[in-house]
Amino acid sequence: MLDVGTDAPEFSLPDQRGETVSLDDFDGEYVVVYFYPRADTPGCTTEACSFRDNWDAFADAGVSVVGVSDDPVDDLDAFAAEYDLPFPLLSDEDGEVAAAYDSYGEKNMFGNTFDGVFRNTYVVGPDGDVVLAYEGVDPEEHAEEILSDVREL
Repeated sequence: MLDVGTDAPEFSLPDQRGETVSLDDFDGEYVVVYFYPRADTPGCTTEACSFRDNWDAFADAGVSVVGVSDDPVDDLDAFAAEYDLPFPLLSDEDGEVAAAYDSYGEKNMFGNTFDGVFRNTYVVGPDGDVVLAYEGVDPEEHAEEILSDVREL
C-alpha cells in the first residue's frame, strides 16, 4: 500500500467509452481511485453499485470516483451500461497503474496462480497526495466508509 502523504502516481488510461482520463483531470479536488479485480463479478458489482447508490453523497461532498481494473474497454463499457454506473471505469490492461499503486501482483484462486488487481482504494487529495488508503476492502460497506472518512478530513 502507498502511505498516506505520498504523491499519488500519475496515470492516463482509457475509460469505458475509450476516452482518456488522467489523474490531472482531478487537480484541486478529492478523487477516489478504487482498484477492483474483475468487472461484472459479484464483489466488484456490489462495490461499483455501492458507489453508484451513493453518487449524490459523493457529489455533495465534492468527491469524484474512478474505478480501475485490468479489464479491456469493451468489458468495462458493458459493465457500466448494465449497472448504470455514473463514474469512469478505467482500463489498465497491463496492470502498470495498479502496480504503481501497490494494487497488482500475484494472486491465488482455486489452486491457480496468476497476476491480477487487488481490491484496494486510495483517496487522492486536491494537492495530489494520498490522504486515505484502504487495503482489501469490504465491497458492500466501502463507499459509506469512504464518505464518513472524507467528511472528517
